[in-house]
Amino acid sequence: MKGKKRMSLKEKTQLKWGYFFIAPAIIGLVCFNFGPMLFSMWISFTKWDVITAQEFIGIQNYRNLFRDPLVIKSLQVTAYYTLLSVPLVTCIPLFIAMLLNTKVKGLSVFRTIFYIPSIVPVVASSAIWMYIYNPMYGLLNSIIKAFGGHTHNFIFSPKEVIPSLSVMAVWAAGNTVVIYLAGLQGVSRQLYEAAEIDGAGAFAKFRNITIPMMTPIIFYNFVMAIIGSMQTFTQSYIMTDGGPSNASLFYSLLVYRTAFKQSQMGYSAAMSWILFVIIALLTTIVFKTSDKWVIYENGD
Repeated sequence: MKGKKRMSLKEKTQLKWGYFFIAPAIIGLVCFNFGPMLFSMWISFTKWDVITAQEFIGIQNYRNLFRDPLVIKSLQVTAYYTLLSVPLVTCIPLFIAMLLNTKVKGLSVFRTIFYIPSIVPVVASSAIWMYIYNPMYGLLNSIIKAFGGHTHNFIFSPKEVIPSLSVMAVWAAGNTVVIYLAGLQGVSRQLYEAAEIDGAGAFAKFRNITIPMMTPIIFYNFVMAIIGSMQTFTQSYIMTDGGPSNASLFYSLLVYRTAFKQSQMGYSAAMSWILFVIIALLTTIVFKTSDKWVIYENGD
């Protein structure tokens, strides 16, 4: 068995400088990610209100979670929102990207218009949509009344609040549009030209060329949409505060309330770890099933 190759002085120096330059990232990862995660795991087994000393109670917090009606309600709300918003923010941006991928006059302007909402702070966009959804003088109800329709309560209605927030999610999907647009520009034009020679129409090209070639990008955006929807917080916090009647009480909002309003840090940490496990399971399922529908150029 050959011995290990000895490093030269130059290689050792380069290695030391490499460690030096990556040290801030590693330190930040340990201090601001892994450290808080380990601490939250520990306090999830305790009863702690920040002021008094921690009291170790084992898995009692986790037992209480599955008997807490608010936790069950928030999980149902989050699941409902995920089922509505994920298909919307995955599919609609793809069609927008296809429109932006065509050669039309003023295309750069349209691309900018669709991207700008994604860089608007969520608090600001929430304030804008509160005006749009206002049942008395909101923009959307004004348009509906102009066409003779009936007004809606939108975020002030238990039945309409989650669909309304799901539609709002599409408005901020500019990043997804840009990612799709980059993927579309990577699809070979020769494939479309060959399909046109065979007499394929627009729908046939979309189904047999665009969708298969875009499945890796769709897969990425689908996973990110699931993770993002499960962690939704700001929109509900700013616009509805979980109402009406807890109809928009997202799980992340309940975690926040439990920790910072009720000072139940241990219980809140246990809730956070349950959310982590749920997201991990969902993403694992998606990854495990991806080989059945995701097509890569190398055929894998």
